[in-house]
Amino acid sequence: MITFPNAKINLGLHITQKRKDGYHEIESCMVPIPLCDALEMILDKKPSWNVTGLEVPGDPKDNLILKAEKLLKKDFQGLPNLQIHLHKHIPMGAGLGGGSADGAFALTLMNNLFDLHLDDFFLEEYAAELGSDCPFFIENTPKIIRGRGEILEPNSVSLQGSYLVLVHPGIHVGTKEAYAGVVPKAPKNKLETILADRSRWKEELINDFEPSVFQAHPELAALKSSLYQAGAYYAAMSGSGSSIFGLFDQKPTLPNWPATYFVFESLL
Repeated sequence: MITFPNAKINLGLHITQKRKDGYHEIESCMVPIPLCDALEMILDKKPSWNVTGLEVPGDPKDNLILKAEKLLKKDFQGLPNLQIHLHKHIPMGAGLGGGSADGAFALTLMNNLFDLHLDDFFLEEYAAELGSDCPFFIENTPKIIRGRGEILEPNSVSLQGSYLVLVHPGIHVGTKEAYAGVVPKAPKNKLETILADRSRWKEELINDFEPSVFQAHPELAALKSSLYQAGAYYAAMSGSGSSIFGLFDQKPTLPNWPATYFVFESLL
């Protein structure tokens, strides 16, 4: 079986408070976008793990796909071994949720492959054990996320018909680095209210990570400004960065950036 874990962007991102367990309370609207990895799993007596495409650093045992397999095998004894092949296309350290998507899609793929018949509620519980953004990718539809990312509320925001320009400048912004520059605070206005009125997005749909990350990496602030100059109705950094995206009503004419960028003409 093969599946295609997709990336996400954040429409607004507030860090509202730091929790006693060391995590932060967040509030954001996450929207899936059609930039994908490819994940294949095949039943086999001899397990294997293979990665192609972009390099995935770190110890393989820390990969969320293999952690997802371990979670299910702990609760469902006797599951067969797998040949697993990941083709990595979503940049890492870019605020696009690629690793989280891989873990969540692995759970869904194994649910189908092993005929476990787990509904989305249980898959989201497993996904929450993998990481904060993972539960979002189970249903994979626009949602307001709160708590550590495990509290999900459907939202009717739609980017259908918009052009998305996604720019990845090749800078890795670590989650620890991003959080270190943020002072948690409650948002001034309700996120749902802002999302319902697109005329408010540019001024009020804020990513709290931007000030400190832009200070450390001013080229990211310049990319955001260039998207507005090109006619975007909204531009922002996605997640904790470093990808910058712009939303356009019409296909834009883009500058020559020293960066990788993708243009999508139709969004979920």
